[in-house]
Amino acid sequence: MSATVEQTMRIEARPETVWRFFTDPAYLARWWGEAELEARPGGDLRVEMQDGPRPVMRGTFVELVPHERIVFTFGWEPSPGVPALAPGASRVEITLVPDGAGTTLTLRHSGLPFRLGGETTEGWASVLQRLGDAAGRHEKSGRTPGR
Repeated sequence: MSATVEQTMRIEARPETVWRFFTDPAYLARWWGEAELEARPGGDLRVEMQDGPRPVMRGTFVELVPHERIVFTFGWEPSPGVPALAPGASRVEITLVPDGAGTTLTLRHSGLPFRLGGETTEGWASVLQRLGDAAGRHEKSGRTPGR
């Protein structure tokens, strides 16, 4: 049996700004962790988390629709204290919908072992809050994506 985690939040930043925080390693590092990525279908995604034992998430981009949708596989490199979820074993779908001057972000993480559902829910809530804070600060600074 597998679990699916779904979370929705409003971010005080435009979809193109939020998109940048998922597809540019310098921006991704501001909220999730040090990243190496190729933002294209089939491109690798590797993130060294900021918290705890600094686990490493590894996956592959599956779909990228600019400013609207990001899909990638998700798993952990084996390490002490890290959940047993092989790299690429689950799937994360992110949708970005314009909401006034902001964005409604919906995350759906599927294919998780049932025992990891609660831990994954808490983990995403924490990192998505950091994403919202970082993207909102960036938007308020008046900088446009790409600058």
